[in-house]
Amino acid sequence: MFLIDFLHSYRPQPVLIRLGFWNIHWYGLLIAIAIFLGLILIIKMAPKYKLHLQNIIFNVIIFGFIGARIYYIFNEFSHYWSYPLEIFKVWEGGLGIYGGVIGGCLALFFYARKHKLSFLFLTDLIAPILILGQAIGRWGNYFNQEIFGKPTNLPWGIPIDIANRPLAFLNFQYFHPCFLYESILNFFIFIFLFLLLKFQIKKTVHFPGMVFSWYLILYASVRFFLEFLRTDHEPILLGLRFGQIFAVLAIIFGISMLLKIKNKSGN
Repeated sequence: MFLIDFLHSYRPQPVLIRLGFWNIHWYGLLIAIAIFLGLILIIKMAPKYKLHLQNIIFNVIIFGFIGARIYYIFNEFSHYWSYPLEIFKVWEGGLGIYGGVIGGCLALFFYARKHKLSFLFLTDLIAPILILGQAIGRWGNYFNQEIFGKPTNLPWGIPIDIANRPLAFLNFQYFHPCFLYESILNFFIFIFLFLLLKFQIKKTVHFPGMVFSWYLILYASVRFFLEFLRTDHEPILLGLRFGQIFAVLAIIFGISMLLKIKNKSGN
């Protein structure tokens, strides 16, 4: 297959176009494309929320970006303590999705409170956009040569430059494309959430929070198992990587939300 051959032989570079003092990075470009596509899809499904969605996306991007960066810096605290100026080099990658979700939810909460809207319904509208952004954005990690797994001899293993390999794996050339695994699974989650949201909007009785609950459960489950493959540095707590701890908490929170929604629908 073309994709397998491409992944196995191509050596990605983080910069798409170099324009003197200004460069276009794959990472930022792909995230921007994902946000744009997701916004169009949701506006078409819920046109009466068009104005709100445009304002919401703006706030969620800012707060989510800050939260995602803080989460990543916390994971790599020793590095950024030694090189504090690198905190601002966001074009090199370095965002943590859990921090992004927390930051984005805070933005949604304050927006919903200010405009007297349903916070949970807003999270439902944003969830498909978020997972689509993750699915597309993961390819930005590919071009940055990050989010890869342990060494592998599989035909779709990706080559990683020596400078980006963990010290323990310097003698290996090909690694699991964790970014690809997550991207594919995220696309399937997006389809499910998109259809679920579409169904919810068409119904006369809504269950706010259901779509977002499923987002938490499904994405966190994917992330939990993929963490066993990943080689990037993360703090370890109770024998689990920090990302797995957050995944477990997200799954528990998502299930509790679904149970609460079920109890309300039964009354």
